[in-house]
Amino acid sequence: MIKKISVLLLVVAVLSTTMIGCQSKKDKDVTITVFQSKVEITEQLEKLAKEYTDMTDGVKVEVWGTSGDDYATQLQTKLGAGQGPTILSPGVGTTAESISGYLYDLSNEDFVKHIAPGMEVKSKDGKLIGVPYGVEGYGFVYNKSLVDASQMTDFASFESTVKALKESGVQPVSLSSESYFLIAHILNVPFALQDDPEGFIASLNDGSKKMSEDPVFEEWATFMEVIRAEGTNPLEVQYDVQTGDFATAKTAMIHQGNWAYVMFTDYNVDFEMGILPMPVKGNDKISVGIPNSWGVNAGASDEEIEAGLAFLNWLFTSEEGISYIIDAFGFIPAMTNMKTDSLDPLGKDVAHYTAEGKTLPWMFSLWPDGVINNDFFPATQKFFSDKDMTGSELLNMLDAAWEKAAQ
Repeated sequence: MIKKISVLLLVVAVLSTTMIGCQSKKDKDVTITVFQSKVEITEQLEKLAKEYTDMTDGVKVEVWGTSGDDYATQLQTKLGAGQGPTILSPGVGTTAESISGYLYDLSNEDFVKHIAPGMEVKSKDGKLIGVPYGVEGYGFVYNKSLVDASQMTDFASFESTVKALKESGVQPVSLSSESYFLIAHILNVPFALQDDPEGFIASLNDGSKKMSEDPVFEEWATFMEVIRAEGTNPLEVQYDVQTGDFATAKTAMIHQGNWAYVMFTDYNVDFEMGILPMPVKGNDKISVGIPNSWGVNAGASDEEIEAGLAFLNWLFTSEEGISYIIDAFGFIPAMTNMKTDSLDPLGKDVAHYTAEGKTLPWMFSLWPDGVINNDFFPATQKFFSDKDMTGSELLNMLDAAWEKAAQ
């Protein structure tokens, strides 16, 4: 009897060893796919992926990239076809909510305890579906040797500043042709300056208010007329050209955020820079919020989900992962376990505005899903291509677009 038990135990031990070996090989053979939209960090993320693969002895990480404008469409197509990535960028607000059914609930993962209060990306039913990249802020990124910040505090001083720059032979101001850079970011300002931004959006949804009848939006529209008249034609300027012209001091101001600093590293920038508010109605605040988030595809295989969660845990808690987030990606942390004294000049300005409480919320995440690319973008393209179109007419087109999208 003892001999039979011994033999049985030996068989079990051999089988267990074999199973462990197979599981280990299976874990090593798993491939994590990361689909993200920030072109600024593509090279750094690919380097991180290789380092993680080497460190884990074979857990392969593939990085899929795309431009920001069509990312959401591509992502929904992939998810709908059951070909989604392991790790993705679901966005925030209505964008994240629209795909929340595809997203894994991260609530029970240990690393999420480090998310700063109020920075979690949750679905309407309370599911934690995204961990923030970091916080970002934007306004007019400006060359301090060309622009005096103290002299650009309202519409009149903004107009006089850009006209003086143009007369001196410098491109005064530039937007970029991509949808978010052309209209979404800059249109956030009059929304965020409302006494009750969310209430104003609700009023647009039910038709009781219009942008074209609001004084804040009316002044914003005059800024857009000046930018069109005095600045470069944004329909002819892509992001890399816009940032390159600024880095070489051809352009004094660009409407961008702290994320753009990584684009300047290929240039020998020899001037100081900072971020200025768009001074609509004397506004002295910049827009600060969560740009995007990392999420996990609930439709991936169990092995992929497990490996994806391990990857995110490493990214947000290890010394190497945190170094990538802060130093390589240039993100301003939205996690309480990350401290840094190495922020670049634009990051320092965002941190300063945040510390001073001079921030505007990002309201575009609450706009009707798809309205930016499908409606606001073509309306703004028309505004910049038709020099006779007034700012008031642009607001009318935006109102019509909102009414259509909100139905």
